[in-house]
Amino acid sequence: MLEKVFDPAAVEARISAEWEKEGAFRCGRPERVDAPGFSIVIPPPNVTGSLHMGHALNNTLQDILARFERMRGKDVLWQPGTDHAGIATQMVVERQLMERKEPGRRDMGRAAFVERVWAWKAESGGTIVNQLKRLGASCDWSRERFTMDEGLSRAVLKVFVDLHRKGLIYKDKRLVNWDPKLLTAISDLEVQQVEVKGNLWHLRYPVEGEPGRFIIVATTRPETMLGDTAVAVHPEDPRYSDLVGKFVVLPLVGRRIPIVADEYSDPEKGSGAVKITPAHDFNDFEVGKRHHLPMINVLDAEARIDASGIRDDFEARPEAYAVAPDATGILAELAGQDRFAARKRIVELFTEMELLEKIEPNPHTVPHGDRSGVVIEPWLTDQWYVDAKTLAQPALAAVREGRTTFVPKNWEKTYFEWLENIQPWCVSRQLWWGHQIPAWYDPFGNVFVELDEDAAFEAAIAKNVAAENLTPDEAQALIDDADKRAQFLTRDEDVLDTWFSSALWPFSTMGWPDETAELKKFYPTSVLVTGFDIIFFWVARMMMMGLEFMDGEVPFKDVYIHALVRDEKGAKMSKSKGNVIDPLDLINQYGADALRFTLAAMAAQGRDIKLATSRVEGYRNFATKLWNATRFAEMNGCVRAEGFDPAKVNGTLNRWILGEATRAANEVTAAIEAYRFNEAAGAAYRFIWNVLCDWHLELAKPVLSGPDGAAKDETRATTAFVLDVALSLLHPFMPFLTEELWARTGEQGPARSGLLALAEWPALSLEAPDAEAEVGWVVDLVTEIRSVRAEMNVPAGAQVPLVLVGASEETRARASAWDDALRRLARLSGITRADVAPPSSVQMVVRGEVVALPLEGIVDLKAELERLTKEAAKLDQEVARIDGKLANEKFVAKAAEEVVEAEREKRAEYLARKEKVNAAIAQLSR
Repeated sequence: MLEKVFDPAAVEARISAEWEKEGAFRCGRPERVDAPGFSIVIPPPNVTGSLHMGHALNNTLQDILARFERMRGKDVLWQPGTDHAGIATQMVVERQLMERKEPGRRDMGRAAFVERVWAWKAESGGTIVNQLKRLGASCDWSRERFTMDEGLSRAVLKVFVDLHRKGLIYKDKRLVNWDPKLLTAISDLEVQQVEVKGNLWHLRYPVEGEPGRFIIVATTRPETMLGDTAVAVHPEDPRYSDLVGKFVVLPLVGRRIPIVADEYSDPEKGSGAVKITPAHDFNDFEVGKRHHLPMINVLDAEARIDASGIRDDFEARPEAYAVAPDATGILAELAGQDRFAARKRIVELFTEMELLEKIEPNPHTVPHGDRSGVVIEPWLTDQWYVDAKTLAQPALAAVREGRTTFVPKNWEKTYFEWLENIQPWCVSRQLWWGHQIPAWYDPFGNVFVELDEDAAFEAAIAKNVAAENLTPDEAQALIDDADKRAQFLTRDEDVLDTWFSSALWPFSTMGWPDETAELKKFYPTSVLVTGFDIIFFWVARMMMMGLEFMDGEVPFKDVYIHALVRDEKGAKMSKSKGNVIDPLDLINQYGADALRFTLAAMAAQGRDIKLATSRVEGYRNFATKLWNATRFAEMNGCVRAEGFDPAKVNGTLNRWILGEATRAANEVTAAIEAYRFNEAAGAAYRFIWNVLCDWHLELAKPVLSGPDGAAKDETRATTAFVLDVALSLLHPFMPFLTEELWARTGEQGPARSGLLALAEWPALSLEAPDAEAEVGWVVDLVTEIRSVRAEMNVPAGAQVPLVLVGASEETRARASAWDDALRRLARLSGITRADVAPPSSVQMVVRGEVVALPLEGIVDLKAELERLTKEAAKLDQEVARIDGKLANEKFVAKAAEEVVEAEREKRAEYLARKEKVNAAIAQLSR
């Protein structure tokens, strides 16, 4: 006998252990070796991470697909694993060393530090995997991979070397996002734009040869003016047409910089003239390339003033300087100063020279490192790059040709925009934790990119002997002497961007570069489920690498892009706002099933999820409802019967519920296939709560409590069968509850074979139109009566008469057959027939025929009409108030996105309520 209450905490660990023991989620199970494959690769979470609500949503949706296809008989590979997360992991270990007062990274050296990181990973790196298991993720955990596993590392090396040999990886000096605290380049995804209350400094640059004439430029970063190499004006700006091609003399430095015409300059903004600092601004870098401007770095790696770039430029082209830059001693004064101290001093110097036009308050966004918290510098440095533009062309074509499809389709536009405007991809990072770049340098300035040091050494010897940099004897001496050899080649210290290794995830996890059985069966993968924020960083790069290295085959057929999980008011979750909801807290309180079902039920395509704890509690109640319904069925002897054939059922109610089960199975199946998770969850919910529990079990009670016989036996067997269907349909969403009920109800009746997770998905064809017409009429009639009672404020205990107006013989027969049920469920005092509706009655149309509820004497109809009229007027006022707000452009522009959306939702709710109120008024006004 089932306990009175479902206790998730007592069930989840036991069910997980059972799945693990049975190897339920392993691909290639003996009975499925020949089955068609279905595969998903998990977006590998950072090894430093812990489960957040985005993970919970993402993995719930993947799990729904995996469980659904597994139950449909496919050989499912849901590939799990974690990402080594270069910066994040290195920071964790460095912080640990500092807290324990142990030697720092540089004190212990690279090899010892990397060994320490591996030790940390072994000890603490599995947290998020265990949390995913708590969520119920049905990955093939026996195949768990890590982006720095030996096999994946081999794939990374091969890809790097192959791309380099094709000329698609190269070294170049370009601008990068530089973190002056972590001393490494970082990706755009690791940059946060922070709103600050800054200033706009308007600086006066003297025009060469025209005493008293200046061009005024405005900047938020005065310290970078030391590296200015031009001033740009718009080609059609008449104010500067006579100055294009002339020069200004850069204050403090004495550099003559040209005035160039470029459309980057906005004539409507500020003075219409902008300073161009190609080495310290991404837009300026592009302007610099267009006009062949020098790029002068004036900061060092720690964002302190470094005058060596200015001095180098002076030595290379002294004619570009009106005076020597060291003549005034200002550079010597500024050298080594922090960028913000230098900013303050430069503004003082401009003021003293009467070259500061004005200072304006200027709130603006400033890029910050998401982990270091410091201001990021666009910095000119040597890095390794991938020729992303070339690799992007096949990736664009694959989506345009429909070989890969985005769901929702509108995300294809974002994908196209990013790839059509793609820049070279900086793949080097100045870290120690990660895949070290397989490049070696010799003393003659040559670089050798090879799979290992031995191959690099052989290539270096051959090249330098051929170039006569080495004699054959010298070369042989290097070959024979290990110490000399070690000194001859120096390995590049940089490691690869973590996105480089994760770009190979769909095929490296399946054993590539070896030709494995997994690759043959499961590549390309069936679907990728991910967030919109990494379409460029991960999705596009997997497309590029998959097409390049897997014989032109895309890495996945579908890409499902899910939205954000926000708080219940629609605000983005953040620690600073204090509105972060921890999924593990919800699992502890309500169970994993309730959280999973909530996320699925709210995952409408293209719409963010507004998560309220009350919703999770509500779906916990849904789990309780199914538990209680199963317990009720068990108490009434509803167990599966040996040889039960649903196609041979005779009872009208039983054929009706089998038809409803067929409809639900079709709806859930079609919705999951279309990635409409909310519709699938909604169909399962309606069938279980509204159809099975509220109607079938209620209508079956008289039979179940009545005398034994064929009708009772059939109802019991049908109810048990339909409960099995319900458990199967709900399993992808609520795996723990359904697996427990499957096992417990299997204790009675014929033995089941194995786990629900491996059972067959319901494929039913048990439609019964005649039964639906009859029982459906009963359901619709009771529903309409209950709705009218609620709208008209009929007292809950009051019994009201029902009049069938001009009813057909079929309707009269139905009313007679279901008289007891109608009286009980709709609280009717009796059912009669009349040719016309009685006066002072509320009329309803149920399946094409009129029925009426005479309410005179039960409800004060006049007072009720007044109440409803007042409510309608109040609803009109609320809608008008919101319309006024939404028509106010300032409100829409300034209010937070979630506030505007909340007003729109309120308006929709008021209008829906108004429609019901108007219908009730119309009834009372007849």
